[in-house]
Amino acid sequence: MSEPVLRRAVRAEWGLLFRTVWSGLRRKKLLAIPMTVSAVLLTSLFQIVQNQSWGYRFIQNIGSVQADEHLWLALLRTPLSLFVPALDLPVWGALAQLLLVFGICEICLGRARTLLIAYAATLAGTMYARIGIWLGPDNPIGLPPTDAFVHDTGPSAAVVGLGIFVCWVYRAWFTCALVVLSMVYEVVFIKNNLAGREHIAAVVAVLALCGVWEVLHRRRKPRDEQQVRAGG
Repeated sequence: MSEPVLRRAVRAEWGLLFRTVWSGLRRKKLLAIPMTVSAVLLTSLFQIVQNQSWGYRFIQNIGSVQADEHLWLALLRTPLSLFVPALDLPVWGALAQLLLVFGICEICLGRARTLLIAYAATLAGTMYARIGIWLGPDNPIGLPPTDAFVHDTGPSAAVVGLGIFVCWVYRAWFTCALVVLSMVYEVVFIKNNLAGREHIAAVVAVLALCGVWEVLHRRRKPRDEQQVRAGG
């Protein structure tokens, strides 16, 4: 009795998403995700280089973002910061996240939209760090001045944002809510640090984009139906 119910719930949650991904991979294999493969290779390369004595400063100069820098410099570095893995975390985790989430989104959302959402989520965390430090530690959403010298999250904020957006678009509501709640749980009960708060900033920014997408989607739907009726 419980198995069919569980199967129906899984199909309702992930069925459309799974079919879209499977269809893309079956037809084109890795050619369906060239951007994702490039991102994984670039992140691997950055990890190798930044662990060399001669390469650490180079990677920091091109892709490391922190709030004590000039804003224009941070904005220049932000695109590449998506692919600079955190030094204090295992790189295989970042690579697995990139391969899974970027790959799904590249197939389901397209390359341009995937990059847009990833950049928006990362930029939201970058801008929050500056605003939070300006507000100060006495403000509920503020940050201590020492966080100005902490590196931004790297690819994790982009992964969180993309996960939320693709789940919203494909109506995987439970998974979408689970990602959001897990980010809140991380800040409240595990690590109330800069990275965790930047994840929350990414969540807020992407949920706003989801709202915009929903409005545009609902406006487009009646026009598409009218065109279908007119063509018929």
